[in-house]
Formats: sequence, C-alpha cells, structure tokens
Amino acid sequence: AYFAMARGLQNKSIGVDVPSLEMKKWFDTNYHFMVPEIADDQQFSLHSSKIVDEYKEAKALGYNARPVILGPVTLLALSKSAKDSISKPLDHLSKLIPVYVQILNQLADAGAEWVQVDEPVLALDLDAAVYQPAFEQVYGEFAKVAGLKYLLTSYFDRLGDNLSWAAALPVNGIHLDLVRGSSDIDAALDTIPEDKVISVGLVNGRNIWKANLGKQLAVLNKVVSARSTAAPVWVSSSCSLLHSPHSLKPETGHLDQETLGWLSFAEEKIEEVVVLAAAAVDRSRVEEQLQSNAAKVLSRQQSERITRPAVQQRLAALDKTFYSRQASFTERQQVQRASLKLPLFPTTTIGSFPQTAEVRKARAQFRKGALSASEYQEFLDAETRKCIEWQDEAGLDVLVHGEFERTDMVEFFGEHLEGFVFTKKGWVQSYGSRCVKPPVIFGDVSRPKAMTVDVARFAQACSPNKPVKGMLTGPVTILQWSFVRDDQPRSQTAGQIALAIRDEVVDLEAAGIKVIQVDEPAIREGLPLRKTDYEAYLKWSVDVFRLATTGVKNETQIHSHFCYSDFNEIFTAIKGLDADVITIENSKSDLKLLGALEAHGYAAEIGPGLYDIHSPRVPSVEEMAARFAALQKYVPAENLWANPDCGLKTRGWAEVKEALVNLVAVARDARTQHA
Repeated sequence: AYFAMARGLQNKSIGVDVPSLEMKKWFDTNYHFMVPEIADDQQFSLHSSKIVDEYKEAKALGYNARPVILGPVTLLALSKSAKDSISKPLDHLSKLIPVYVQILNQLADAGAEWVQVDEPVLALDLDAAVYQPAFEQVYGEFAKVAGLKYLLTSYFDRLGDNLSWAAALPVNGIHLDLVRGSSDIDAALDTIPEDKVISVGLVNGRNIWKANLGKQLAVLNKVVSARSTAAPVWVSSSCSLLHSPHSLKPETGHLDQETLGWLSFAEEKIEEVVVLAAAAVDRSRVEEQLQSNAAKVLSRQQSERITRPAVQQRLAALDKTFYSRQASFTERQQVQRASLKLPLFPTTTIGSFPQTAEVRKARAQFRKGALSASEYQEFLDAETRKCIEWQDEAGLDVLVHGEFERTDMVEFFGEHLEGFVFTKKGWVQSYGSRCVKPPVIFGDVSRPKAMTVDVARFAQACSPNKPVKGMLTGPVTILQWSFVRDDQPRSQTAGQIALAIRDEVVDLEAAGIKVIQVDEPAIREGLPLRKTDYEAYLKWSVDVFRLATTGVKNETQIHSHFCYSDFNEIFTAIKGLDADVITIENSKSDLKLLGALEAHGYAAEIGPGLYDIHSPRVPSVEEMAARFAALQKYVPAENLWANPDCGLKTRGWAEVKEALVNLVAVARDARTQHA
C-alpha cells in the first residue's frame, strides 16, 4: 500500500490502475513528502508499532531516547481533501487525536519520559481563530496521558504571532529555531513560563558551515541569564539533522584541510551542541575547542579564495538593460513562430531521458579510468544520437539531447563553475530512497568556459529538421539545491550564478541553438515561510532569472520549467520572468494549476504536464486527452504545449516510450479536432 501511494500501481492484466499521491516540498527544503488525502468519511487507526519498537530498541541499548512524532495539527494542515470531498482536513482532528493518544500511551508504557512533537506549521502565518483552538484541543488531550512530558518543536522560521498562544499550551517545553527565527528570542524570554523547558536551536541543521560558537554562546548566555536557576535550558540544533550530510570523516583526503576546517556535518554539529552546552556551565572546560572554532571561522572570513573582485564588480555594474528582452512577448512570439515553424500544440519533454544501467556503468568506468575521455565521449554521442532519433520518429516537435553526461542537474553545472567544491559522501535524502549530494558554494561564482555548448551543437546536428533545446539549470535552483555560503546575501550569490548562466545562454545562441530552457523547479521552494517576506524574495528571484535569460535576440525562444509547487502563491512572479514558454507540473496536483490560470491569466505559451513521471504508471491516451481538453478551456490553443510533468531520468525506456507515444497522439488528435 505504501508503494502504491508513493509510486502508483498499474497492472493492466487485472485491471488495477491507481495514480500516486501528490508530492510536495517539506516547507522550504529540498526534502519531499507525499500529501495525505482526507475523505469526508475518513477513519483513522493505528497500523504500525515502528516508533514504539525503535524506542524499545534504543532503551535496550542503554539509551532513554526522546521519541519524535509529527504533530496532528501539522499532519492535517499539510494534507488535502480527497477528490469530491467537502470537508477540510482539519475538520477531522477530533477523530485523529485518539490514535495519537494510543501511540503516546504505548510510549509511556514502554518507559518513555519525553516525547518531541514536531509542529513546524507554527512557523507559518496561521489564523489564530482556527489554529489556536486546534492546538489547545490536541495538547489538552495529550496532557491527560500519564507519565509523559512533551517538547513542542517548530523550526525553519520564527513563531512570531503564534508564540503568545503556543507558549500557553499544556506542554513541558518549547523548542525555538534561533538560527532562522532569531527574532523570537526576546518575546520568548518574556512569554514562555518558567516551568517550561526552553530548547534553543543554535546550530544550523540545514547548512554545512561550522557554527560561530562564540556568537552563539552569547545568545545562549542571554537565554540562561534571563531564566531562573530552576528553569531548564536545553541546547540543540535548529532543526532535524536530516538536512545535513552524516559525517566529515569520509572527506578527509578528498577536501583540502582549509575547506575541511570550515565545514560541519551532522556528527560535527552534535559536537558543537555539546561544546555550547558545556561552555554555558563552565567555559574553561571547553576553552580549547572554542579557540579552535574561532580560528577556523576567522580563516574562512579572511581566505583569499572566497572573494573574486572581478565577479563582484561585474554584478555591481549592471543596469536595468540587463533585465529586459529586446521586445515584448507578443512581438517575440511572432518572430519565433516564423523561425521555428512549430505545429499547433507543440510537443516536447522537460529535458532528461532514462539514465540506464549502461549509462551509469560507462560513467563509473570513465571515473575509474577504465574508459578514456575519447571512449566515454563516443559513448555519450551514441546515446544522444539514439535519443534524438527516437524522439524524431515518435513525432515530438522540440527535442532534447537526453542529458546522459549529467549526474544531477545542479552538480553538473557546479562542476563547471568556479566558487564550488564537491564532497565525497555528502549525501542527503530528497525523497524515498533517492538521495542527492548538493554542491557547496564557498566563494564568488563565475564561469571559466562554456559548459554545454559542444553537446548542444552536436545534438542539433543530429536533428537537421527539428530544434533541439539547450538545457540549463537556473540560478535560483542552483542556489536552492546547493549548500550556500552564509557570509553574503543569497540574492548576491544568485546574481553571480545568473551572470554565469547568462554567458552560457548567449554562447548557446551563437552556436545556433534556437530554443534554450533555463529550469527553475526550486523557485517556489525558496519562497519564505512568512508572507511579509515574500516580496523581497520574489523581486530578486525574478531579477536573477531575467538576468540569466535576457541577453538573447527575439528569435531565440526561452523556456523554463517549474514543478511540485502551490503555484497560486507565485504565479504573478512566474509571469514576471518573461519566459516565452513555461512547462509546469500539473498532473499530481489535481489540475490546481487551472485555478491559478483562471485567477491570474497567462499571456505567454505554457505546457502544463500531462502525466506524472515519478511513477512507473503509464497514462492512457484517454486520460491525458481529458486533462488536455480541460486545459484548453483556460489556455488559447496557439499558446498550449503538450509535455510530461518533469524530466525522465528516473524512468525506464519502455514506460517512457509508451507514455510519450500516447502524449504525441493526444496532441495530434487535438490538432485534428481544432482544425
């Protein structure tokens, strides 16, 4: 059942065809979760003893661990109503609470003393009239479980206005993220009662830089000084260490000693927490560690590797002409139609094609030296040619080269840019069993030479009659999916990346590439959690995309791609990007995009995804045709494209071919009907 929910289930021989659940980002991280669907007649029951079993396992090893559960308010707040349901997920809270109480009783019977209840929804703008009674109901019931204490935990931003009523809940402690929510500190000290533990998150759980222990110790001392001796203060990371790699030990011998000294992964962050706690009691016990930390923090601040004056000067010298195309979209569209000569309802894919076992094997052999550079390039050229020839035969209109040379859409570009370093084992979970190894942006970013031009030129030569897209990752996505330097504003780092991508876009155009896609799937992910912070972020994120893409002629068609987002919140910004064509996730979100189109309108060309690529399930022609027909009610026919939701890297060739043949059939049928 779990796999069916996550991946969908299709068995044509027995008539089973179940789509997967919608997948979304966990707040503003690159971690994903499957969105629960709550029906009007929803019933809840306990089917797993996993959390209790794991607590007992830890206890048997001699550790009285603190079990961690996701709170029921956050669970329902992140859920959605099942199709055709009238009720809202939070309407079902009273039915869910008894199941939580059942879990808590089992933990209490097993000997647990504390339970950490994560309610990160507290970091969002909440309607107190709705959420305060919900929290009071939940934690009033939890308080009745004999023998348990609760640490109410939120992270990723400040509690803000939610703090006043959250502090009054019948819990025994409150955790504060004082890295991203440092503005909470004074109000928290005034509001949280003395009989409650304050857990202070002082070590960043989401980045990999060594904490400035001197600076954070000052914050800790402020908290301790403001509390009575009877009021406990705990020291912690800001959030779960899920978002950090495990340990720096495997990086010894891979990264240089200076860079190693700047970094801190999960194991090292725990050591930093221990040092901070010890220093608050008796600094002399850890003075050596504090001095070592201060020296490494200073080393990073003073390193000549960090700053490149030419990069900073170029960014500072930009004027408004760098942020606009030569003509309006309407004018560009006419020129592009004359140049590209695409049919009505053009078909395309998002970029990548299956990374087969053969592709991965060849890459591994090349890295080990078993394949020479020329042999590996010959292999990649053959794969690219086969991919393009198949797309042409299948009837796709705008082709892609398949990206067989790329391991990851961010790592590939980071490897070709200055200002990045790469870890050996710095993996973090993205979703399910899929992990990523984010690049580390340590200094000013620049492009020493072209990154994709040779591949794009070869790919276009394989397709004399149809355009092949130049495929790039956008500056915001490169930023969001990397570990980013924290010594300058993120907007400045994004601007530097944008200039590097701009140079690549211009070079692709000069090489004869008429369609260039600059993907920004992470632009919604970077949106701050608090609405008061939206405007500043959306302003610079739109600016850096335009900086990256506006250096081309009117004839060059600029595409971008977005996925797994609540588009209503950013649709105005998407329009502001001034892309000629956007492809956008649609199939897993029950056509919520239609609401955004209806509310905001969209004048440029758009390709809402017709099927979900994260599932091996192959949608029928009829299913995609129904979705495409619904889209035509909101998008003019001359502006509508047909494409999948996302890249095809994780899929197998058999399902890809069947699905794309169906997609092409949908577009051809639509052309016939429209004629």
